[in-house]
Amino acid sequence: MQFRLPVTFVLLAAVLGTSSVWGDEGMWTFDNPPSKQLKERYGFTPTQQWLDHIRLSSVRFNDGGSGSFVSPNGLILTNHHVAVGQLQKLSTAGNDLVALGFYAKTPAEELKCPDLELNILQSMENVTDRVRAAVKPGMSEMDALKARKAAIAKIEKESLDQTGLRSNIVSLYHDGEFWLYRYKKYTDVRLVMAPERQAAYFGGDLDNFTFPRYDLDMAFFRAYENDKPVPSTHYLKWNSKGAAEGELVFVSGHPGSTDRLFTYSQLEFQRDVYFPMVLKMIERRIQILREYGKQGKEQERRALNEVFGYENAKKAYSGEYQGLLDEQVMSQRKKQETDFRAKIAANAEWQKQYRGAWETINQVTAKRAGVAKQRFYRGIITRSDLTSLANTLVFYVVETRKPDADRLDGYHESDLDALRFQLFSPAPIYPDLEEAVIAGTLKMAIEELGPDDPFLKTILNGRTPSEVARQIATQTRLVDPNFRKTLAEGGETAVRKSTDPLVQLFVRLEPQLREAEEWYKQNVESVLSPATEKIAQAQFAVYGKGLYPDATFTLRLSYGAVKGYPMNGTAAPYKTTLYGLYGRSADFDRKGDFALPQRFWERQGKLDLSTPVNFVSTNDIIGGNSGSPVINRNGDIVGLIFDGNIESLVGRFVYDDTTNRAVSVHTGYISEALRKLYDAGKLADEIEAGKQASD
Repeated sequence: MQFRLPVTFVLLAAVLGTSSVWGDEGMWTFDNPPSKQLKERYGFTPTQQWLDHIRLSSVRFNDGGSGSFVSPNGLILTNHHVAVGQLQKLSTAGNDLVALGFYAKTPAEELKCPDLELNILQSMENVTDRVRAAVKPGMSEMDALKARKAAIAKIEKESLDQTGLRSNIVSLYHDGEFWLYRYKKYTDVRLVMAPERQAAYFGGDLDNFTFPRYDLDMAFFRAYENDKPVPSTHYLKWNSKGAAEGELVFVSGHPGSTDRLFTYSQLEFQRDVYFPMVLKMIERRIQILREYGKQGKEQERRALNEVFGYENAKKAYSGEYQGLLDEQVMSQRKKQETDFRAKIAANAEWQKQYRGAWETINQVTAKRAGVAKQRFYRGIITRSDLTSLANTLVFYVVETRKPDADRLDGYHESDLDALRFQLFSPAPIYPDLEEAVIAGTLKMAIEELGPDDPFLKTILNGRTPSEVARQIATQTRLVDPNFRKTLAEGGETAVRKSTDPLVQLFVRLEPQLREAEEWYKQNVESVLSPATEKIAQAQFAVYGKGLYPDATFTLRLSYGAVKGYPMNGTAAPYKTTLYGLYGRSADFDRKGDFALPQRFWERQGKLDLSTPVNFVSTNDIIGGNSGSPVINRNGDIVGLIFDGNIESLVGRFVYDDTTNRAVSVHTGYISEALRKLYDAGKLADEIEAGKQASD
């Protein structure tokens, strides 16, 4: 599939020097909202009070995804597919919450999640000057990198000590700016309600990234503190009427990652090196999980959600990859870079300051390409549940003995609460599933790197992948969180003396892992960071702050309009209704992914079939935005982001508002379903209690 788009790129908009070409593009930070564009296109100017309210109502799910407070009692709305990890961890062989759904009729019935952390952004502070001041004239690139990292660790630690808030330095514009984000975090989070998987994922992978859609992709949690519901002063008022066609709407959420400010050589690396490896790995992982699922009903249950996740990733990465293969997209990006560099060259001062940055990135990218295969396939071995825990544990006991400034990223004082929360999680681990995954990924690594790779030889030690995986699965005690905690508290001595086979394996691997990390810092990170910083400074010099930064899983605001789009020679409507849901199920004989839960048929007569189900808008989103609220200009919630259309998949690199659409669950459908399908009137009353009287 080729993406033939009338492409509107971020740099093109800046080059042309007018906001009118932006369309509805942008994932904007809350310190730099798109006020000019909103005023010109929609006649709306957000006040600081409006922005603060939306920010404090927005929630980050730290395991990936977004959400929002929707009542004054700590109630949070997100997607079912954001919640599914916790649903799976709360499930048992006899009680599959993913398939059957869940509703707590009373607070006492709400289920505490084993390892879910929620973050609410409290403040943002530009600390760019403090970070850069750590780099002294004459420093080598490696010393400069160490100095920046030490400064970042110090600022984060100071903020944590002073405020008690989770404190993270966020790099924006690829090290063009550094901001200190402070978050209020909640780790006592309880499941309130989730529908059946069949209602949430209606249409399955066939309908994924398409429109029209008919999904009830929602879930509710409640945040607690001191064993009481959080009094959420800032929450979004419920508007079950939703937004009208053409109406201005906003999305406040946490988009994961975009590459719109990458140089051309970095995009080539993504196209020629990274994406082919990722897609091959995803395909193999799906095969491993499907084979495991054939062993029985319980194995199928354990693997099902991972299968869905990888199938979703396969479709998303495939769409992004097709965008990179499109000659029109790549030639346009090359032209934009050429034009931008010409502007720099035409100014003697700019040329003096910023020249050489692109050549440096080209050289570093070539080095990355040379080791990418080795780093990637060695890395996937450390990413099963058990191998990830072992890797973290072995590094944790060493790094936490060092001064904070000297530690590896992820092990600084400001990181440790979150790290321990995950390391000691009581969530279930299934040894037989781990065995299948470890054996399968080891086999793939051998196919790609060969059996003589030193890293693989250390792991195998003369054994087959199946033998290694079997020993790990049957003999390690790392499935027990108390054992992990005992080892961590015992420190490096306890870990090195442990006879646990998986712990000992990672003790042996540690020198190679550290060597690879040091090589990457020396040859890539320390060189790349100042080069990308120069390009960011050049962009600021030429265009000012009219640019938005690439997504970094931090809070962003996008804007757009509720609007259909041209599709396959016809037109996609701006919304779907319950009429269409029942029709689509009937068209597929109520089978497979198009079967509805029985309650939908038993209660069909009670429903208003004209109720909107899903709708589309021109909001600029990407993975990580799932669960984000869709908000009108009054600050009311009118929808829930859960997907994008197939045309939006290239949005990692490019945005075009003629066809790029965000797909959302309509608040009217949520209200209708709670009251008439799930007997959850009490929950509906709670979310609707704060709605406007006119509603």
